[in-house]
Amino acid sequence: MSSEGLHAPRERLSDKTLAMHQAIVSLMEELEAADWYRQRADDCDDDALKEILLHNMREEIEHAAMILEWLRRNDGDFDEQLGKFLFKEGEITGNH
Repeated sequence: MSSEGLHAPRERLSDKTLAMHQAIVSLMEELEAADWYRQRADDCDDDALKEILLHNMREEIEHAAMILEWLRRNDGDFDEQLGKFLFKEGEITGNH
């Protein structure tokens, strides 16, 4: 996956940038996995297997939420933007 690669020489990147990169790539992978499990569950005709797939999807969402919280705690820009948009009522685009 091209998103896993660094776009600048590793030795020129700060430890914070490298950690942020690891978190962002991991978040993308967790979201992709949740999407795959949801699609498989929709396509599944076996009720027991469908429940397992949905359980796995929810675990991937849990993992994504933990990474998102780590990003919020470790980066002021994420903290600011997530604070503006998450858990708000009304139109999403009206919260800026």
